[in-house]
Amino acid sequence: MGNPYITDKKVLFFYFIVLALIGAAATVIMTMLLGMSLIQSVTDSAVSVVIYALIGLSLWYPTKFFHLEDSPLIRIFTNHSAGAVISSVVWSFACFFVLQNIIDDPNYDLGNSLIWRFMVGIILYTLVTSFNYLLIYYNNFKEKTLRENELNALVKEAELNSLKYQIKPHFIFNSLNSISSLTMLDPDKAREMIIKLSDFLRSTLTKSSTQKIKLSEELDNVRLYLDIEKIRFEDKFEYIEEVSPACKTVEVPNLLLQPLFENAIKYGVYENTELVTIKLTCSRQAEYMVISVINNYDNEAIPAKGAGIGINNIKNRLKLIYNQENLLTIKKDQSTFTVHIFIPL
Repeated sequence: MGNPYITDKKVLFFYFIVLALIGAAATVIMTMLLGMSLIQSVTDSAVSVVIYALIGLSLWYPTKFFHLEDSPLIRIFTNHSAGAVISSVVWSFACFFVLQNIIDDPNYDLGNSLIWRFMVGIILYTLVTSFNYLLIYYNNFKEKTLRENELNALVKEAELNSLKYQIKPHFIFNSLNSISSLTMLDPDKAREMIIKLSDFLRSTLTKSSTQKIKLSEELDNVRLYLDIEKIRFEDKFEYIEEVSPACKTVEVPNLLLQPLFENAIKYGVYENTELVTIKLTCSRQAEYMVISVINNYDNEAIPAKGAGIGINNIKNRLKLIYNQENLLTIKKDQSTFTVHIFIPL
C-alpha cells in the first residue's frame, strides 16, 4: 500500500482542511492572547501550516512501518517518541529560519516561540500518526472485506456449478435406462430417443457456463426433454403450458425446471395406467414470478424409489442464488402433486 495522501484526493483534501483549521485557530490565539498583529499571526500560521503539511506527508512511512499488531508496544512508543521530537525540532527551526526572513519586526520574538512551537509539533505528530493508523486499518479492513466477498463469491459459484452439474448425470442416467429398456423392445424408438437426447444435450451444453437464462429458453429445454419421454411413453401423458408473455423474458436458473418434469414422469406417468396431465403455469404475483408444475398421479400405486436429488437440488440452488428461504413449496393431495417456485423480481 502506497501513501494514500498521494493516491486518494479525498484524504488529501481532508488532511489539508484539518491543518488549515489548526492554522486558523493558531491565528486567533496569537492575535487575541499573544497580542500579535493580524498580519504577523496570519503569516506565522500560513508558513507553519505549509511546512508541517510537507513534514506530515512523510510521517506516513514510519506509521506504516511500525504496525501496532506486529511490533512491541515499547518499540512503537520509543520510535514514535523519537519521531515526534525530530519532526518537531525540524519544524520549529524551519519555521524560525523562514519567518525571520519574512517578518521584519524587532518586536516579533521568534526565539521565545521555539518552545511552544516544539510542543505544538509534538501534538501535531500525535494527531497525524493517529490519523495514519486509522487510515491504515480502514484500508486493511476494506481489503479484507473485498477478499472475503471474492472468496464467498467463488465458493458460491463452485457450489452452484456443483449443483448444476449434478442434474445432468442424474438426467442422463435416467435417459440411458429408458434407452436400454427400448433397445430390445423397439430399436427404432431407441434410436430416435438417442437422437433426441443428443439434441437436448447439445442445447444444454451450449448454455452450460451460464447460471441464468430466459424462461423462454428454459421452456425450450423442457420441451426437448418431454420429446424424449414422449418416445418412451407415447400417449400416456400430455403437456399443457400457460405462460404469460411478461414471464418469458425473466431470467431463471439454468436447468431449473427439468428436474421437476423428471419427477412428474417418474412418480406420475411411470406408475399410472391412465392419462397424466403435466401442466406448467407462470404468472407475476407482487414481487415474484410464480412458476407452478402440476401433475396428477395414482395414489394407490407403489411409489417409485428415489434419492430426492431433483427437489433438493432446486431448493439449494434457489437459496444460493437469491439468498432466500422457502422459494419452493410442495402441495400434495389425493391425486395431484404441485410444485410452486418463486423467482424474486
